[in-house]
Amino acid sequence: MLDHPAALCAQLARGDLDVALVSSFEFLRNPIYRIVDDISISSDGPVYSVFVAHPGEISQIEEVELDPAAETSVNLLRCLLAELGLNPRLFPACELDKRAQRDILRSADCRSANSPVGRIRPVADRTDSSDREPAVAGSLPARPNARLLIGDQAIRFRQAQAEEFHFWDLGEQWARLVDLPFVYAFWLVRPEVANPKPIADRLRAMHDENLAKLDRLIAEEKEFDPKFCNRYYRRYLRFNFGEREKEGLRAFYKLCQEHELLPKRDIAFTVI
Repeated sequence: MLDHPAALCAQLARGDLDVALVSSFEFLRNPIYRIVDDISISSDGPVYSVFVAHPGEISQIEEVELDPAAETSVNLLRCLLAELGLNPRLFPACELDKRAQRDILRSADCRSANSPVGRIRPVADRTDSSDREPAVAGSLPARPNARLLIGDQAIRFRQAQAEEFHFWDLGEQWARLVDLPFVYAFWLVRPEVANPKPIADRLRAMHDENLAKLDRLIAEEKEFDPKFCNRYYRRYLRFNFGEREKEGLRAFYKLCQEHELLPKRDIAFTVI
C-alpha cells in the first residue's frame, strides 16, 4: 500500500496494516512494534530531501509551514529549533491555505488591479551547486516565513527554487548536533503478528535485491535526472539499520523526551 507517512502511521496504529514502512517517530511514541533489523531510510549528514526552505537567516524566521504528511521530520525540526533556542510558530499547510484566502480578500480593497505583486527577494543557495536546476522564472506566490518540505515534493521545490531560498537541511543539522545517523523510517510489525521472522527475512532479501540493481533502477527513473538520482541514493540516503543508526534513534528519543515531545520512560528496541 502506498500512502503518505502520516496516513501509514495511522493505519498501522489502528491495526489496518500488520506490517508497514513508516516514520520512526511512530515507534518512539508507541513502542509496541517489532522493528525489522538491518533496513531503514536514514542519513549520515545532509539528506537533501528534508529541509526548511527560508528566505532569510534561520534565526530570523517567525513561522514555519509544515508538510501535513510529515511525522518524524516535524518532531526532529522541533528538537533542532529548541536546541538553538528558536521558537517560531509551527502550523500545518491547510492553515496557510485559509489564511492566504483571507489575505487575498483583504488586500483586494487596498491596491488597484494594476499594482505589481511583491516578489520574494532572491538569496543564494548554500548547498552544493552541482545539485541545482535552473530556477523557475517569475514572481513567487506569497508564502509564510519558511516551509518544511519532505520527499519528492521537497526535491522538486529545491531544484526549481534553488536561487530563491536557503535550505536548512535537517539531516545536516542533526549530524552537527549529535554526530550520528538519523533514522527517518523503517519497517514495523504489529505485536499480534505471529512468527514475524519470515516476513522480516523476505523484506531484507528485497532490500538486498534492490540495492544490487540500484544502477538499473536509477536508469529507469523518469522524473529526476539520473546523475542527480545517483548522488541522492548513494551520497545522501542510507538504507541500513545497524548499531550507529540504533544509537542515533536512541539519541533522538532522548532529545524528544528532553523537549517534552514524548513521555519519559524506558523503551526496548525489539528487532527481528
